[in-house]
Amino acid sequence: MARKPRIHIPGAVYHVMLRGNGGQTIFLHNDDRDAFEELVAEGVSRYDHRIHGYCWMPNHIHLAVQVGDVPLSKAMQHLAFRYTRWINKRENRIGHLFQGRFKAILVDADTYLLELVRYIHLNPVRTRLVSDPTEYRWSGHRAYLGLDRVSWLTTNWVYSQLAQDMTTAREQYARFVAAGLQEDYREDFHRGTSEGRILGDDHFVENALKQASQSSGARIKLESIISVVCAARRMDLDQVSGADRGRAGAEARALIAYLALDMDAATLTQTGKFFNRDISTLSSAVSRLRERMKLDSDLAGEIKRLANLLGINANNKA
Repeated sequence: MARKPRIHIPGAVYHVMLRGNGGQTIFLHNDDRDAFEELVAEGVSRYDHRIHGYCWMPNHIHLAVQVGDVPLSKAMQHLAFRYTRWINKRENRIGHLFQGRFKAILVDADTYLLELVRYIHLNPVRTRLVSDPTEYRWSGHRAYLGLDRVSWLTTNWVYSQLAQDMTTAREQYARFVAAGLQEDYREDFHRGTSEGRILGDDHFVENALKQASQSSGARIKLESIISVVCAARRMDLDQVSGADRGRAGAEARALIAYLALDMDAATLTQTGKFFNRDISTLSSAVSRLRERMKLDSDLAGEIKRLANLLGINANNKA
């Protein structure tokens, strides 16, 4: 069965969950969480989204993310890819760190933002890692109380729903969180109330699905990227996907995989399956391509032109 497409609505808030593959631990040391937060900060700057709440659990993460124009899937794929590469390099291993696709629930922020942030920040209490959320360093709770400073965490929206001045807002936030200490697992924050991906009343759901339907026509397909790259490199599909291990074919596959990731058309796993290539080999090729782009202005220019062409073609078909 085909997966449902992600619903992308600029300005919308999502509850994002990403779990370790097979329930494995994703943070082996505290330094890992520091490295992960550096990548999160980089993503906030690069993709122009806002994080209103977060919690790094030993084997999974929670985020309350408000997206900009860039789809959430692109930012999350980049974060998971970079962190997996960092862990694998340090541990001298290969393979997946995270369990497939991340889960994201589109949330009616006007109704649920406060409750969602509280729910995320109380995760360590529900799982009995701590009895007081202020004891847990790896969530946004301490920053909301003014105990820590997290430059990439946005707090003003939550504060504005509680009080006009900062001091009162923090006091109200502390009371609000304390009132939820006995709150149990909430199914709606994990599955939504409509189609397994939206949490809101009927009006909110209807509008979200309408916006998603209007924007879905412009989605770029992997096949379109392959066609454009083949034309640009003056190669046919057999040369790119065949058994030939030559440099030209490998570079074309890396370029296709990069564009597919960058334009949210396909994951590395999907591209690897299409070309019958090992994902770790393809991942390494994409990493080398990224590094070359920093030094090779001609290559960077070519990739930008191809991305623009693909965007124009998709919009014309929408």
